[in-house]
Amino acid sequence: MFLALREIRFSKTRYVLIVTIMLLVSFLVLFVTGLANGLGNATSSAVRNMSADRFIVQKDSDDRFARSALHAEQIDQARAVAGAEGAEPLGVQMTTVTKRDSESKIDIALFGVPAGGWLMPETAEGSRLTASETGQVLADRDLAESGVAVGDTIVDGATGLEWTVVGFTENQSYSHMPAVWMNEADWAAYRSELMAARGGEADPAYNAIALRVSDAQAERLNSTLPDAEVITKSQAISAIPGHKAEQSSLLMMIAFLYVISAFVLAVFFYVITIQKTSQFGILKAIGARTRYLAGSVIAQVLVLSFGSLAIGVALVLAMKAMLPASMPFALSAGTVLSSCGLFLAVALIGGLASVVKVARTDALDAIGRAGA
Repeated sequence: MFLALREIRFSKTRYVLIVTIMLLVSFLVLFVTGLANGLGNATSSAVRNMSADRFIVQKDSDDRFARSALHAEQIDQARAVAGAEGAEPLGVQMTTVTKRDSESKIDIALFGVPAGGWLMPETAEGSRLTASETGQVLADRDLAESGVAVGDTIVDGATGLEWTVVGFTENQSYSHMPAVWMNEADWAAYRSELMAARGGEADPAYNAIALRVSDAQAERLNSTLPDAEVITKSQAISAIPGHKAEQSSLLMMIAFLYVISAFVLAVFFYVITIQKTSQFGILKAIGARTRYLAGSVIAQVLVLSFGSLAIGVALVLAMKAMLPASMPFALSAGTVLSSCGLFLAVALIGGLASVVKVARTDALDAIGRAGA
């Protein structure tokens, strides 16, 4: 460590340039990671934050709620296996609403669930939904950005039904739309009106059944419901339109950034190590052990990496505070720590080439080249 710090102190300009490169790369990695998490939340947080661990959907629906339709008999069959507290019906429908006395259209995702059940999210502002009161909904706070406040009435464009927003929730989005939650009675009325508007028969069907069951119960449900199948929460999230493609693209970008970081750092430290070959040879000739010199190189990598990561994290957090609320960006402490740990590992891998060069440096050969 002594040798590493003395060298950094002696060659300030060289190492400032290296820290700058590492800082820019770490900032970019953390920023893209925050965007990936934010976009992932914008498409799936309403499902991700549910207490359910599995869902029952119609077979051949490609695990998508919008393509699935389940009926009351299937809900009863599921509750017979999972128990009354282990299964709850879930309705999902994309629609467009307007605030009363306004022509501005707002795309939302309607969720129909039992009031007071474990599928209903916590209320951050206003009041909770009840089974006895109809015509009331609980909305994600993103709806407030469209000018909707607690107590306002929204009108569904497809059916003309009106609902009063009695409260707001936090972090409840679905397919980049704010989720709006209603009780079972309102969901049944909405489905009936929707089917009537489309010229079909009234059908209060649900799209899925949320489950909190064991593996054995899940297997029994698969055999009990021949026209349906049990899927995991991760399968349901991956099936949300656009989610998988969006996350795959961003994760590929992040992976390439880490690979590029490893190559860039390896090249920087290798070139610096080559420039110091004669010094390493002299140190070996006077008794410095290879382990000590290799440790000095690793110490340099760690010091520069920690310094650049500290500045990079500070810049990302400052950028996060300045970003508008409408921009999907999420960066938790756990994500920051895991990203920093991975970046440190990449930096160490990049510095291994320099360690190998130090280990192979021959003292007599290096002194001979220095004297020449």
